Amino acid sequence: MLVLEYKVKGKQHQYNAIDDAIRTTQFIRNKAIRYWMDAPRELKIDKFALNKYSTELRSDFTFAAELNSMAVQSAAERGWFAISRFYDNCKSKKSGKKGYPRFQKNC
Repeated sequence: MLVLEYKVKGKQHQYNAIDDAIRTTQFIRNKAIRYWMDAPRELKIDKFALNKYSTELRSDFTFAAELNSMAVQSAAERGWFAISRFYDNCKSKKSGKKGYPRFQKNC
């Protein structure tokens, strides 16, 4: 997991821009997971399909287009990491909960 910690002394519009970027990345990740959940098995959704879907989201939503393309792609990859971790836990026959991917909420 990638965690960045920093102290910022900025203006209110800068704080709002950071919050908007965080909300947009959560939106992209959640849409990628929902796309995987709703897709039929014949499509075989993988990392590359989610990256392709993230570019479609950028063209559909203007607020997603404002975010850097690398940030949008990494948000889709984070969604894929949650999905692949779930598959790995299922294949290893791990006892207990398998860690089904959950949607992120803005706290």
